[in-house]
Amino acid sequence: MRLPKREVPWEMPEIATSPLILRSSHPLNAETPLSLLAESWVTPQERFFIRTHGNVPELDPLSHRLKIGGRVAEPVELSLEEIRSRFKTRRLAATLICAGNRREELNAVEPVAGMTWHQGAVGNAEWTGVRLADILEWAGAPEGVDLHVVFESADAVAVSGRHTCFGASIPLAKALSPEVLIAFEMNGGPLTREHGFPFRVVVPGYIGARSVKWLTSISIEDQPSDNYFQQNDYKLLPMGMSADDAERGVGVMLGELPVNSALLAPLDGAEVVAGEITLRGYAVAGSGRTVGRVDVSADGGATWQKATLDAHSAWTWTLWRACVTLQPGTAELVVRAWDSAAQTQPEQLETVWNAKGYMNNAWHRVTVTVR
Repeated sequence: MRLPKREVPWEMPEIATSPLILRSSHPLNAETPLSLLAESWVTPQERFFIRTHGNVPELDPLSHRLKIGGRVAEPVELSLEEIRSRFKTRRLAATLICAGNRREELNAVEPVAGMTWHQGAVGNAEWTGVRLADILEWAGAPEGVDLHVVFESADAVAVSGRHTCFGASIPLAKALSPEVLIAFEMNGGPLTREHGFPFRVVVPGYIGARSVKWLTSISIEDQPSDNYFQQNDYKLLPMGMSADDAERGVGVMLGELPVNSALLAPLDGAEVVAGEITLRGYAVAGSGRTVGRVDVSADGGATWQKATLDAHSAWTWTLWRACVTLQPGTAELVVRAWDSAAQTQPEQLETVWNAKGYMNNAWHRVTVTVR
């Protein structure tokens, strides 16, 4: 089932972190400044947050192969050009969010483990690629079975003194959904190295960790991935558990995203002029849903008004805006959202606090000084 090779006229992209806020150099992690996130519904590739756990691989698009195995009719390998030429190209707008986005707020309640992300570990892009379902069906994947699709990356990660790679899995039913892509372009151009060149999986509606970059293999298995990051890292721990408990396999594997929202402007701690000001931010819905409503408050949640929503879809964020009137003094600005299933956000950070700082979707609060 090997297809003939054709040359790919792409050069190795360079890594660029400007204008991002660098959170760590090794591994490379950076988030988008909030003022830049608010500027555009589509996040430019150079402004899109970066999340890595090991190195950023240098892969040759002419020689790199994607292996398809496990419970398929026949194991196969595909090059980038074979993927592009064999399957119908699709384009989909989708938002990716790190599971640790807004972790900094939970740290203020009680210290948590993990990268200190603010509200900028999120971005919305237009992805071009092929449906994962098309590749799996071509390889002879089974149907109607409670199986899992396991992804492995070409990166190298050191965990507790041993070397591994990043890996994750999603249910087969999700993998066969039309929105899941093997993407090779982002916003109309080739993926950059930090975003997965030459191709990655994009799993809309799930935590960003499931959208594995630098794909080397896809395998259909009876159980979820046994990779460290699936089994021991990206887990929601019960109250009273420490981050070390995840190492013993305790906790719930993270997958689908909840409804969430954040204020992007004005920034927390900013000084603003009394009178009418415009609040701006983003909101995302639960997996497969749309944002139904966004409310803002200029008095800590005592009174509310509806925000105006920009266009969005089931897999993207919506940027919102609202005008409020502020009097001199200190003002606590708050945002909350509902999705199309009438699911909304919890009010207090304390109710979602967990030792690893994942999935913070409490009301987002910003305090400003009004002059």
